[in-house]
Amino acid sequence: MRIGLLGGSFDPVHCAHLALASTAREALNLDQVQLIPAGQPWQRPPLGATPTQRLEMVSRAIEGHLGLIANPIETDRTGPTYTIETLNALPQGSDYFWILGADQLYNFCTWRQWSEIAARVQLVVAQRPGSPLTVPQELAQWLLTNQRELIELPFHPLDVSANEIRHRITRGESTSDLIPEVVAQYISEHGLYRQRTA
Repeated sequence: MRIGLLGGSFDPVHCAHLALASTAREALNLDQVQLIPAGQPWQRPPLGATPTQRLEMVSRAIEGHLGLIANPIETDRTGPTYTIETLNALPQGSDYFWILGADQLYNFCTWRQWSEIAARVQLVVAQRPGSPLTVPQELAQWLLTNQRELIELPFHPLDVSANEIRHRITRGESTSDLIPEVVAQYISEHGLYRQRTA
């Protein structure tokens, strides 16, 4: 199988995440794209929703979206979340495509065992508003040496951020144009993001 992997904090999941996952599935002829909420991202400040809540929001958001799957592989683990450990835990025998935003690509060489990650998956990058698509020199050299490519996804970036969504909720403003209604309902039911977060 050809499987896309889209990791992130999803705090909360929003329309740009869903658009990116669907675009990748169609453009790369993937059998499915798995959205993987991070359990405890080691490069991020504390999150506003628990791993269980973020997984549930993703599960609700992807209902009706063909080929999109919520994968609990990281939320089921304890301790800091490292991508290499996620890859080690995935079933063997499929071709995996790791989908990155341009901001994640810029920091990719700070990830634990990044060259091992690059060796085991096909890296795919998408534009993000405010983040130039710059390949780190170390990664560029690794790709050249190992005759591997970085796929640039034909994706028109949406100017949506989880940070802006959280701030809107804190201020009592509408988020109807940014997140699916089922996610908005879940956030309201559980009183999420009412206190300002980073």
